[in-house]
Amino acid sequence: MEIVVITLKDLLQFKSEILEELKALMHKEGGQKESREWLKSSDVRELLKISPGTLQNLRMKGTLPYRKVGGSFYYRQEDIFKMLNKDG
Repeated sequence: MEIVVITLKDLLQFKSEILEELKALMHKEGGQKESREWLKSSDVRELLKISPGTLQNLRMKGTLPYRKVGGSFYYRQEDIFKMLNKDG
């Protein structure tokens, strides 16, 4: 069995690659979603490829700021990118 050691540098490189892919996807989709400052929960889950439970955990831990209007949660695109770019 081969042992593979993953360093902090490897993880940071992986994070950078993921961020670049997300940015490219957002620009590729263009139009509607990119131009909106606020995204609904379903848009955020689709963008980040996460489950409703994971998004709820991000809200509860205060990792991703949100606003609740009626029964819907909204997230700023700027906050999503800040969360993804956060070191550590």
